[in-house]
Amino acid sequence: MATKEAGDAPRAIIALGLEGSANKLGVGIVKHVYAAGVSGPETELQPKYIELANVRDTYNPPAGEGFLPRDVAAHHRALINPLLKQALAEANVSPEDIDCICYTKGPGMGAPLQSVALVARTLSQLWDVPLVGVNHCVGHIEMGRAITGAQNPVVLYVSGGNTQVIAYSQQTYRIFGETLDIAIGNCLDRFARVLKLPNEPNPGYNIEQYAKRGSKFIELPYTVKGMDVSFSGILSHIEKLAKTESDKHSPEDLCYSLQENMFAMLVEITERAMAHIGSSEVLVVGGVGCNERLQEMMGIMAEERGGKVFATDMRYCIDNGIMIAQAGALAFARGFTTPIEESWITQRFRTDQVHIEWRV
Repeated sequence: MATKEAGDAPRAIIALGLEGSANKLGVGIVKHVYAAGVSGPETELQPKYIELANVRDTYNPPAGEGFLPRDVAAHHRALINPLLKQALAEANVSPEDIDCICYTKGPGMGAPLQSVALVARTLSQLWDVPLVGVNHCVGHIEMGRAITGAQNPVVLYVSGGNTQVIAYSQQTYRIFGETLDIAIGNCLDRFARVLKLPNEPNPGYNIEQYAKRGSKFIELPYTVKGMDVSFSGILSHIEKLAKTESDKHSPEDLCYSLQENMFAMLVEITERAMAHIGSSEVLVVGGVGCNERLQEMMGIMAEERGGKVFATDMRYCIDNGIMIAQAGALAFARGFTTPIEESWITQRFRTDQVHIEWRV
């Protein structure tokens, strides 16, 4: 990874973002405009955000089944060119207009990540445009900040592969708490398979709809350990109930209870982080962040503290290409690029491993 001093940087940056860390393939194009040019390193970058394109396609296996990395990678390889052409057409830009190509470096599933990184490297050499490797988690955070206007929130990042409570300090997104085993989205997805719920539009959404029709709360394990949480025991317990006591508990009540229980755990550790850093803002990002009940519960807690919750809709909370373009454009404005020989991918790339050079 290479970083150069910010000098006479351009007043406008157009970034192409490629995301394919899991079963969503996204291509996004964003334009950042700096009225007086890119400021020096002592000032936080706050460009005008202009969305040019944000297209996406999802690989959905049959109901009751999960997705295999090789099948997801094949999906990405088959659709990346059509999506790229669609994004360029919607943005009304040509390769000559692109200043940097941003791709998801990790974390994520190996085969899908590699298939998209290969396209990014190829485009970089064909178009003679620099590469910018982006941390998937940081992409979610920067997309949330850009869309909602949250200034310095505690971030709850909840998705199929990650569950983290994060706060910014000294050019690092620091992890205050996280899951000790599986992510909350993975827990929801796996329980949806037990109930044979459809994978379209996504398993978590379908569990949410079932939960809205539930009314009886079933006691489940509540596993909070300091600032960390654990979901694997909860999943084992509710799977057993669904398989052995289906005559006592409806699928709607099971989904309702699962959501209420796990979301309460997340509210608890998020509130503790807010109290620790003295923040009045919560930003919920990641695919599970679309859940209206989670947003409602987090909003009640924030309001009781005199604060506010920020969240986005499915265009931005679910994996997408423009979030990669957003984070990559900010890094590029500070002179960061990824040489071809360092453009590998990694399935493990923690949020707190990234130098957030565009903030102070």
